[in-house]
Amino acid sequence: MSLTARILLLLALLLAALSPAHAGVANAPGANLEVSLITYGPGETYWERFGHDAIELRDTVSGEAINFNYGVFDFDERGFLFNFARGRMHYLMDAAPTEMDQRYYIESGRSVTRQTLALTAEQASALRDFLLWNLRPENVRYDYDYYADNCTTRVRDALNRALGGILQKQLEARAGGMTYRQQTARLMSAQPWLMLILDLGLGPYADQPLSAWEESFLPMVLQRELAHTQVSDGQGGTRPLAQDDGQLISPNRLDVPPDQAPDLRLPLALAGVVFAALLILAARFWPIGLAFLGSIYLVAAGIVGVLLLVLWTLTTHHSAWANANLLLFNPLALALLPTLWRTRRGMAASRWADKIIVLQLLALVVAVLLHLLPGVVQQNQPWLLFALPCWLALSWSLRRGLRKLHV
Repeated sequence: MSLTARILLLLALLLAALSPAHAGVANAPGANLEVSLITYGPGETYWERFGHDAIELRDTVSGEAINFNYGVFDFDERGFLFNFARGRMHYLMDAAPTEMDQRYYIESGRSVTRQTLALTAEQASALRDFLLWNLRPENVRYDYDYYADNCTTRVRDALNRALGGILQKQLEARAGGMTYRQQTARLMSAQPWLMLILDLGLGPYADQPLSAWEESFLPMVLQRELAHTQVSDGQGGTRPLAQDDGQLISPNRLDVPPDQAPDLRLPLALAGVVFAALLILAARFWPIGLAFLGSIYLVAAGIVGVLLLVLWTLTTHHSAWANANLLLFNPLALALLPTLWRTRRGMAASRWADKIIVLQLLALVVAVLLHLLPGVVQQNQPWLLFALPCWLALSWSLRRGLRKLHV
């Protein structure tokens, strides 16, 4: 559905709320509203890997059912790509008839699950009124954040608002199962290169222990946590918020993400050792090969360092701030390129190169020592295991060349 068509639909819903002749979700009494969480499984495209969800309001008298979700973005928005790079993405709330909203997911092979929620008539009415208010043109946009303010946290917060804060109170008291980094790696493991890039770019923010409330930034986690949430039954007792574990509307026909995040330490450690061995062999028997392989590493390390520095200082991607991988990959690596090529040709190298090498080795020591500090430490051991042998081999090769030149 085009953005124009969506806006027209939103306006139609607002007009319906003001029209007593229209019987449906917009003006039904709260007692006639059935509230459900609709959860869509992960898709194949990278921006679909985290899944999606929506709040369904159904008028049990007229049969009208509307899905409200917060997952619309507009590629045609002015400055979209620039805002995306800066971490200032604008998302929109959306509403569509349930059948229309679910058709795409069913046709794409993604699972669709309905979880009916036990809201009182007053809570259902308050939720409906808030969602309609949120659909107004002046309220429909919001600043998107991957972890803290996304299409699922907005659904979670709307439900929590209608429930008077009960949902947040109970979920904050429960520990989450994984960190942001682990959930990201798990869900992106079907695209290994993208998974590695994201893991490299995440800072210590992604490694903090999460409560179930924070981890419910994911649709599947929110669905699971709602199944364990209790609400008042109006008679002094409690009852489950979710009236069922979830009615499967359409089964998943795509590859299912693993239950746990892949452990990247051994693969990256082996890659680092192999690359370091190639550098040492090239330094002994193939000077041109050393220049070639070393250049690949230094250029990659320098570019990665520049990007990490930009993410930290010039964007609002707070999950990438204070990234300890800057100690392993930084712009100073580019300064060693002339030395690498001069060594190959037997030319004198700058004495600054020796100081840069020592500085880089000290940075490696700091990166190792950081893991001995108390508190939240960035879980970048895979990249440390990769970079450590590479830098040691490259430093040995360059200093070996420097010694020869100094003699």
